[in-house]
Parts: sequence; structure tokens; C-alpha cells
Amino acid sequence: MKFNWGYKILFVYLAFVAGIIFLAFKASTQKFDLVQQDYYADELKYQHVIDAKANAKLEGGDLTTIINNGHLIIQLPATFNAAMVKGTAHLYYAADETKDLSKNFTSTNAQIDMELLTKMKGNYTLKLTLEKSGVSYYYEQKITL
Repeated sequence: MKFNWGYKILFVYLAFVAGIIFLAFKASTQKFDLVQQDYYADELKYQHVIDAKANAKLEGGDLTTIINNGHLIIQLPATFNAAMVKGTAHLYYAADETKDLSKNFTSTNAQIDMELLTKMKGNYTLKLTLEKSGVSYYYEQKITL
């Protein structure tokens, strides 16, 4: 049996409709997370982050990160040695909010130790907020686990 051009057009049309339906189904089942739940209020407070970044730049030095036996060791710049430092270390995973990890810390030796979860694999952003002698500092660094 030979197909004429009318059947070929019908086949192409049905394949197109099936493709569109498939893509609509796949798009509706995709999971997506907001970066932050209350992003507008955080955006209004972002000037504090800009000031803390400027303070960190004036302080000099960079963060050093070491991954060792399921621990992330963060070494602060030398100017933080022998000073009481408190803050928050946040490992941010852009693709899935459930893989984020935060830890509040205090340190006097300019070193922070975070225990990593075994499921933590991929590209993370370390967001480190510090306070030393009433002055805020903010560091951000890309990390691959």
C-alpha cells in the first residue's frame, strides 16, 4: 500500500502535536527552587553585603579551603588570627535547595571546620559572613565537592 501526500501531512501533524504534548508534560514535572524565599526583603538589605565585601577587601588576604575526610576546612586570612570571630558559613547549591548547608561558628584561630554530608557532590558557592570587633566581613568562593 502506498501513502499519498495527505497521509504524510497527517503523520507530520500528529508527530508535531505528540511532541508538543510531551514537552508540555516534561516542563510541568520539572522541579525548580527559588533562590531565596523572601528575596525582596533580602535585596533591600543587600547594601550590608556590599559594605561587608568592601571591609573584607580592605582587610586583605583570601580564603583557603581544604576538603579532607568529609570535612571542609576554611582558613581565614592571617589578620583574623588571635581574634574572636563569629559568623555563618553557608554552602549554597544552585540546583537544589535541599543540598544547602549552613553552620554558625565562633573561632579564635582563623579556622572553621564544617562537616560535609556524604550526598554533597557538585558545584557549591561558599558564602561566609563574619564579624570581628563589631565589623562585618563577607567572603564568597566557588567550591567543587
